[in-house]
Amino acid sequence: MTALLEVHGLRVAYGKIEAVKGITFTVEEGQVVTLIGTNGAGKTTTLRTLSGLITPLDGTVLFAGQPLIGVPAHRIVALGLAHSPEGRHIFPRLTITENLRLGAFLRKDTTAVKQDIERVYELFPVLGERASQPSGTLSGGEQQMLAMGRALMSRPRLLMLDEPSMGLSPIMMQKIMTTVAELRSSGTTILLVEQNARAALSLADQGHVMETGRIVLSGTGAGLLHDESVRKAYLGED
Repeated sequence: MTALLEVHGLRVAYGKIEAVKGITFTVEEGQVVTLIGTNGAGKTTTLRTLSGLITPLDGTVLFAGQPLIGVPAHRIVALGLAHSPEGRHIFPRLTITENLRLGAFLRKDTTAVKQDIERVYELFPVLGERASQPSGTLSGGEQQMLAMGRALMSRPRLLMLDEPSMGLSPIMMQKIMTTVAELRSSGTTILLVEQNARAALSLADQGHVMETGRIVLSGTGAGLLHDESVRKAYLGED
């Protein structure tokens, strides 16, 4: 069976510095796949390339069998690949509802868009309670909820989440990870970049460890959780 996302030999550079050095991996429909690694490993660069924000040096990317390299970012969203970026990048002066509507900017089915906004409010009730509030007044965790909800508004076949728990309290991080699990249960395919390796691997069907632009270890989420080298390097265990 063909994977939903296929990445082969992907190389990406910033000037003379090669940030991603020929990585290969796949994401099957319905899976959660995670990329873990330290800062500078190339994880965020990989997601930005997949979503059309960066043009790679080399490699192929297929989404549902269709090549993505050279496809404009808005067309990639239309194909069914959505990106919730590191740092959230919400529009602080716009209300929560207005931010969510922007996530559906390519859609013309206004009735279904309204239904999907209500679905986001079911996932994150605090957003529904503050729907008309300027988004810049939300806490960091609430802004992360909004960024995820906005990405869901395009009805993606594959949702890419970049550091969704960064800077959040343990309670809020748990809420975000619980939501990721709920999305998987509802059939959403997820590519997750997350510095909290334990949380990410606990959710993931498959995981890949990145170091200095390369994938150095791959396996099931459970398998990597119990791998001695991963436990020492990323889980803080001796």
